[in-house]
Amino acid sequence: MADHCTVPYKTAATLALAAGLSVSANAATLKVGDILPADTRFTDSAGAAHTFADYRGKPLVLEWTNPGCPFVRKFYDAKAMQQLQAETTAKGVSWLTVNSSAPGKEGHLSADSAPAAVAKEGWNGTAYVLDGAHGSTLGKLLGAQTTPHMFVADAQGKLVYAGAIDSIPSFNAADISKADNYVRLAADAVLAGKTPATSSTRPYGCSVKY
Repeated sequence: MADHCTVPYKTAATLALAAGLSVSANAATLKVGDILPADTRFTDSAGAAHTFADYRGKPLVLEWTNPGCPFVRKFYDAKAMQQLQAETTAKGVSWLTVNSSAPGKEGHLSADSAPAAVAKEGWNGTAYVLDGAHGSTLGKLLGAQTTPHMFVADAQGKLVYAGAIDSIPSFNAADISKADNYVRLAADAVLAGKTPATSSTRPYGCSVKY
């Protein structure tokens, strides 16, 4: 399993440290406080073109994914990610799920394979972005390092959170209900007109397969 992931499964402390080292060695192009460039273009699993300008006026969550990653499977097999997507979008937040796996790499989805794969997951977001099929533009722009790696922006496109989905870095689905979900907390804060209490954490998971 270690070949899938940023680090082998040992302890929460080991995972968090290793993920943090990975991120520090690859500084993100954008950081918390920066504005998502309005003219950045990307394509979804249905072949539709988007820009970040299309998402102004509502808060936005960006979720990096890889359907072959055990950390991603932790949340999708437990239906926790789909529940969070549905809950968050129902509150008026847009949700982009981004697959930056390059052709030939684990988790890559092509325009032909994506629709069936996305439907099978029971995905509940706003758009599923085939980033890896188009040069991984978004992944490189935000410096996404792991799957999952989560970002939250306010209605003006300013990044207000970047990092882990929650506070317990493990493969164990039983930990989901015990953890602080940083994405839910950040989205709720933005919807209430507040700054998230936690704006940055160390992401954990599999390395993005650029």
